[in-house]
Amino acid sequence: MRIFTVFPLLIIPVAIYNVIALSGSEFATADAVRARMDEHFLSVQMASDAQWLITPGHALIGITIVLLFFELLKSTGFGRAAIMNHAFSMILFIVCLIEFLMFPAFATSVFFLIMLMTLLDVMAGFMVTIASARRDFAVGDGGFVD
Repeated sequence: MRIFTVFPLLIIPVAIYNVIALSGSEFATADAVRARMDEHFLSVQMASDAQWLITPGHALIGITIVLLFFELLKSTGFGRAAIMNHAFSMILFIVCLIEFLMFPAFATSVFFLIMLMTLLDVMAGFMVTIASARRDFAVGDGGFVD
């Protein structure tokens, strides 16, 4: 179970997007990925008699938001596992940034939002670590009483 504390959960939606974007014999274009992400695959009847149409892109962003919540909860931890999690989160963000900038299939709004959530995970992890270190330093700096 310790592996779940070390590796960022946001690797799951990034991997799913990579499978969607890189499926086939060649790298897909941004238009092909957008077309796959915008197809309606689920329809929910609402109480107002309206139809809520869900696309794979919407579902992937929703899953990423839920996983970001759990990542933020994990970022409050401390110790070696938390530091490794922050490091892997930073690597995941760098990989997402490179994919977004360099490969046409990743130049979509869905992937941009996923990449933005990986950045928020990195920033939150470092902010929580700095805040807890500052608090520990303040408690430990109380000093000696003569």
